[in-house]
Amino acid sequence: MRTPSTRRRGNTLRRLAVTALIAATGIAAVACSSSEESGPPLNEHPVVVASTDVWGSVAAAVGGEHAEVTSLFNSPGADPHEFEPSMADTAKIEDADVLVFNGGHYDAYVETAAQSSRALKIDAVSLLPGGDATHDHDGHEGHDHGSGANEHVFYDLALVGQVADKTAEALGRVAPMHAQYYRDNAAEFNTGIAGLRERLATIKKAHDGTEVGSTEPLSTYLLTEAGLVDIAPQAFAAAVENGQSPSAADVAKFTDLIEKHKIEALIYNTQAVDPATLTVLQIARRNSVPVVELTETLPRGVTSYLDWQSGQIGQLERALAA
Repeated sequence: MRTPSTRRRGNTLRRLAVTALIAATGIAAVACSSSEESGPPLNEHPVVVASTDVWGSVAAAVGGEHAEVTSLFNSPGADPHEFEPSMADTAKIEDADVLVFNGGHYDAYVETAAQSSRALKIDAVSLLPGGDATHDHDGHEGHDHGSGANEHVFYDLALVGQVADKTAEALGRVAPMHAQYYRDNAAEFNTGIAGLRERLATIKKAHDGTEVGSTEPLSTYLLTEAGLVDIAPQAFAAAVENGQSPSAADVAKFTDLIEKHKIEALIYNTQAVDPATLTVLQIARRNSVPVVELTETLPRGVTSYLDWQSGQIGQLERALAA
């Protein structure tokens, strides 16, 4: 959990230094390999390295017993934007057969290391069609994926399903003897994704246009698919996302929405917390406005992406029914 003294911007120089070190180490490792090697060698038990446990859980659902999955960041009480990889993490990236990461500068340390790695790479943000502001696949109308896109694509259920398919494809290239197994697991995972999306469609049918307020633009994709409209002050959410303190004026605007019951629920990121978000949370509870607590990584005791999102959608369902 980020405290007032811990700011994303304050860690930028250190993160850049570590990222440069990772890149240099990765280049040295590749230089020792044959120049003709364009990918990892065949491996009956592929090694997958994911940037966070969210993406690791997707990879694990696909890889099952025929893959080894490691997640570099898996702390439910910390902010993944502030993660600084160790040299041990660097070694894991170098040894991976498949890398699964968010992209969009959310996990820049892996993005940089991936450039010099022979591992097969799955960059979730890169799966957004054309990287432009429009989607032509089902369920993505109105999402903004331009240059200023919301990088929290792990709340884009359809895209997460695509990541599962791409993971199956990559694992099948490394371990072709298990290719059908991976495809079957990805299909089962996508059946679960379809079930979650049906629940969002049900929410939309009953609550289309309902207004809510988010402390940070974490679940924008999910809220949009559910037909909900986030009316929190944009400057408030942007400040929280950038590790800055929202202005007093923006805090006042947000609390006014709550006190006047202009929003049906407060959408609260428990991993991006500062005095302003705590104030908003306290006022919501004081005014009996339902609070939906969301996370950027898996909560303690949860290992499944589907279970994680099912629980969060359940919170949303209960809040809107209150």
